[in-house]
Amino acid sequence: MKYGFLGTGKMASAIIAGMTLSGYNSNDILGFNKSNEKIDKLVADYGIGKCNSQKELIATSDVLFLAVKPSVLDEIIEDVKSNLSNKNILIISIAVGKTLSYFEEHLDKNNKIVRVMPNINSTALASTSGYCFNSNVSIGDIKVIEDVFGSIGTIEQVKEDLFSIFAAIAGSSPAFTYMYIDALAAAAVKAGMPKKQALKIAANTVKGSSIALLNSDKHPCDLIDDVCSPNGTTIEGVSSLKINCFEGVISEGIDAILKKDKAIKEG
Repeated sequence: MKYGFLGTGKMASAIIAGMTLSGYNSNDILGFNKSNEKIDKLVADYGIGKCNSQKELIATSDVLFLAVKPSVLDEIIEDVKSNLSNKNILIISIAVGKTLSYFEEHLDKNNKIVRVMPNINSTALASTSGYCFNSNVSIGDIKVIEDVFGSIGTIEQVKEDLFSIFAAIAGSSPAFTYMYIDALAAAAVKAGMPKKQALKIAANTVKGSSIALLNSDKHPCDLIDDVCSPNGTTIEGVSSLKINCFEGVISEGIDAILKKDKAIKEG
């Protein structure tokens, strides 16, 4: 099976890195980009094949990744349609905001279309990706999707009408997490610890807490109780955060993202 990447920016590069590291044959991965610099780097780093045109890439691929920006996709979608002689090709889009209906309208209703949203952590092979698909996609196609994106992290099937919510809690929230880690480290610096050491400790603690939650059958509130001893230090900190509406501020942040997302869609 040949995997073709139309566009080889940061996200495509992360996916290609994950695929090669998890055992995909680099000879089966192809790329095309108008910028020779980007595609040549991937050829040098991972040994993938370089196509000289969009037409060549599509003709050679069994799985086509549309890995360009949404505005660029609007410019090339008609060319993609004209080059799609193979109606059985699996088309995977990672373009933000482009719905399944968009592709069914601009391509062919018989095409197999998958919409995938990875997040920035794909660069560390730790992405949380969501996906949905149209009715032409088979069980075998779903395995292809889950295998590829499983190589760069975890992947979760999400109903398309929940994609905006997924984008908020998986796509945008890494920024919140970075803010939280930096705030922990800044507090440690204030108390006397060097910043570099504080950042490392804070980041590893967040990582460990996430792993512990995923490996537990307990509710997060129960895990909070496990950390808080009666009349102890942790409960003082937790109480302070609650008084200052820590959870409420996070909820308002997600609400702001969803509000902005809706405004963008409505033009």
